[in-house]
Amino acid sequence: MARLEIENADFAGLGANANADILFEMGLACATGRDGATDLVAAHKWFNIAAIKGSARAGALRAEIAETMSKAELARALRDAREWMTRH
Repeated sequence: MARLEIENADFAGLGANANADILFEMGLACATGRDGATDLVAAHKWFNIAAIKGSARAGALRAEIAETMSKAELARALRDAREWMTRH
């Protein structure tokens, strides 16, 4: 069973067993502001992780969002994804 932690008003880390569909949904929630304000950095992070875990749809949305982000935002999203993957 996945463990949910809340960190920095983010969806935060599900464990290593999180599947691509859950991670994709987390990206959608951040991208659309479903649970508050939109957060494209967090959306890119979750789409990136979902894409790594095999979601083609996440990869496509990650690329679309990346086109609207600054270099600093993109760097932060990539760093956050890398940190999440390292922890889990």
